[in-house]
Amino acid sequence: MSPETLQEEMPKGEKLYEGKAKVLFRGPEEGTLIQYFKDDATAFNAQKKGTITGKGIINNKMTELVMNHLERIGIPTHFIKRINDRQQLVREVEIIPLEVIVRNVVAGTMAKRLGIEEGTPLERPLIEFSLKDDDLGDPLIAEEHILSLDLADDEELSEIFDMTHQINDFLRGLFAGIGIDLIDFKLEYGRLYDEEGTGYSLILADEFSPDNCRLWDMKTGKKLDKDRFLRDLGGEVEAYQEVARRLGISLDTEE
Repeated sequence: MSPETLQEEMPKGEKLYEGKAKVLFRGPEEGTLIQYFKDDATAFNAQKKGTITGKGIINNKMTELVMNHLERIGIPTHFIKRINDRQQLVREVEIIPLEVIVRNVVAGTMAKRLGIEEGTPLERPLIEFSLKDDDLGDPLIAEEHILSLDLADDEELSEIFDMTHQINDFLRGLFAGIGIDLIDFKLEYGRLYDEEGTGYSLILADEFSPDNCRLWDMKTGKKLDKDRFLRDLGGEVEAYQEVARRLGISLDTEE
């Protein structure tokens, strides 16, 4: 990827939200948004900031690939299509203010919190929840809190558990097929309302990329994700590119 083509011009529409790694714009049709992927990298609730060159392009294309795969196995998503290297068209949803954390192996904050050695396999996948609130540092939240605070109801939680287990089963197999262990990852879900605004369905939203998952090489244990930036390991650009290559994602930019 040449430096000249790394930064695509941002959409011209109304900017609705800018986060740590993405920007959302009003889409061309009602009920749609344009999601723009940046190269910005943050850690420790944005206390550490930097840039991973070309990250936005890889994350956009990887999210496209994963969302398309999940749609084919019956998981509804907000993804419609990729527009160019850094932009994709998505359905507008009401985001449930929860991060759904899936853990297959002990790593990161779980290892520190519970005093368990990082890399310890779990007997079965663990699903945790954190409250989406940057000011509070996205604290862990129990299912009873979710229900008592009316962040989601019993039916939604049940559906989230079912879909998350399906996603985890599929993605573990997908990455195992390219020699990568899917250690853990985060998901977000949203409510997609019907035209009358009276009913809705629960769908997968946000993104899936090395920004929000841990990927370790099966043979060497090498980290191929954002931890390389988080822990000052270096080689984050090469790690993201390696994951893309193994998935068959083209690193060529579009003119």
